[in-house]
Amino acid sequence: MTDRDYMQRAIELAARAESEGDVPVGAVLCVGDLVIERWNRKEATNDATAHAELLAIVEASRLLGRWRLHDATLYCTKEPCVMCAGAIVAARVGRVVYAASDPKGGADGGTFELLRSPKTNHRPEVCAGLMEEEASAQLVAFFRARREGNRGESG
Repeated sequence: MTDRDYMQRAIELAARAESEGDVPVGAVLCVGDLVIERWNRKEATNDATAHAELLAIVEASRLLGRWRLHDATLYCTKEPCVMCAGAIVAARVGRVVYAASDPKGGADGGTFELLRSPKTNHRPEVCAGLMEEEASAQLVAFFRARREGNRGESG
């Protein structure tokens, strides 16, 4: 499979998160033949740490019996936040491919520059913007609907 195929799958997983009432973010983590698929589950689990990227990293480490994921590629539909970027660095994920940038909360230049910071002990290879249009449209539609729904409740 190609990077585009994995990102397409992550976008499908993001739709699942949205169907469960969560921010539409999906992640696919690949290590050799192992493919882990996760989506945001904050609302379903009432857990602020249940981001798609973090869930994928935890599951990969559990299944592989190791925390160092230097041979992994993580595909995610949105620029990782500070928490997820910290986990990516801590787990030594080798490569990160993401779609939509996040100027208000991203940690690859959106708000912070954590993934490529020379101050960290690990810097993954980063490929930004793959299928950005599709993932951005998904996020914009979700937040637009949420804002419109909130307006209807207040008045």
